Amino acid sequence: MTTIKHYTQESPEDDKPPDIRPRPARPWRVAVIANIKGETPIPEDAPPDAGAEFDSPKTIQAIRTAIESDGHTTIFLQADSNLPQALRDYCPDICFNIAEGLGGDGREAQVPALLEMLKIPYTASRVVTSAISLEKTVTKRIWHDHHLPTAAFQEFETPDDPISPDLRYPLFVKPVREGTGMGTDENSVVFDEIQLRQRVKWIIETYHQPALVETYLSGREFTVAVMGGPHARQYSRHPEWYAEDDFHRFPIMEIYHNTSITPGIYSHEAKLRQPGEEGAPLYLCPATVDESLATRLNDLAILAHKAIGALDISRVDIRLGADGKPYLMEINTLPGLSPGYSDLCMIAEADGITYRDLILEILYLGAARFGLLSTQPLRQVRISQRASIRPTAITTSLIK
Repeated sequence: MTTIKHYTQESPEDDKPPDIRPRPARPWRVAVIANIKGETPIPEDAPPDAGAEFDSPKTIQAIRTAIESDGHTTIFLQADSNLPQALRDYCPDICFNIAEGLGGDGREAQVPALLEMLKIPYTASRVVTSAISLEKTVTKRIWHDHHLPTAAFQEFETPDDPISPDLRYPLFVKPVREGTGMGTDENSVVFDEIQLRQRVKWIIETYHQPALVETYLSGREFTVAVMGGPHARQYSRHPEWYAEDDFHRFPIMEIYHNTSITPGIYSHEAKLRQPGEEGAPLYLCPATVDESLATRLNDLAILAHKAIGALDISRVDIRLGADGKPYLMEINTLPGLSPGYSDLCMIAEADGITYRDLILEILYLGAARFGLLSTQPLRQVRISQRASIRPTAITTSLIK
């Protein structure tokens, strides 16, 4: 049995003034867990855009640098079959999880489930939510049950399934459980039954999963970031960011498709292109929207986040229909964190939040939920003084 000890006793030699922000009593050992592009095995029968959600070494290093800037130590752990042993060897205090998982239903829940089993704290949403958010049909059913606006939709398990009378052409067809625009291109919009069944057949055969068919929303597209949750102001490094409901309202980002390689569709090809590159959409943040629409978009994103039990951070995609009203499309509970490229990072930058502060806020929101922070002012403990600090409680155990 290996134990992780959490310290609450201040070093008597430390004469620094009290830090008014909630702080850990000592630096943490933080494991950054992810799947790396080019290093994560992809099956031979995988679609051509497989692995699009995986992260680059640059992103991992940027996250580690941000965490280490606050005095913690970090290690990168690949989210593969060796992860259980790697966790036992490193014994992290907390994990910064951005792992996409290795195939199968609810793959984004694989790492959270392992961390729950080993009783290791981690950031962002927990097991059930991580499984739900990847399953677009299940997510939309939950939103529908919460009376939140979504376009009419149907899941097709075979190309010959009867078509729901609620569906009206044009329709949009995509895989049920993929992100980063995978499986979407200029052929995703269909205008009759022949096109619909051909596209559904291609999705099922290429991605080995059902197809989600929904009414095509022809209006403006927005992505809305959500950060916070219960007691966020109490534990945040920046309580001034949060409203009374403990959520931070980021500025709205509009995805302007007219310049895109796939006009009207936020496709995989469009998402691959760097902002400003030819064929990329324009990312307008803050979007030019009136106050009432901005309020509605933020409120819908928070309601969508809460409806599936999301925690700490998410990004919700919303599009206007032909009637001018906003409809929820998808939620990403593990939004990309590539500096200067990922939507969430661009939104934070437009909000005046540095990349470092964004990463640390996600880390500390997660840590607070697992009891790793005190709300009492603590004097920051220098790493060199750790040996002189007396442990007062053992709060987390890992099986070695």
